[in-house]
Amino acid sequence: MTSDNTIWYVLAVLGLIYLIILFRNRKATKRRKSRKFMEGKRQRDKNNEH
Repeated sequence: MTSDNTIWYVLAVLGLIYLIILFRNRKATKRRKSRKFMEGKRQRDKNNEH
């Protein structure tokens, strides 16, 4: 009984981690697409000056 439960718990945790990684990757790609490349470069240059 306990071994069956532990397998389900492990699968649930792995599923949650997989969903979190997918969600973060989607956010990152949206940021990259929405921003223009030159704008990102200018922001980095301003940050370096300070």
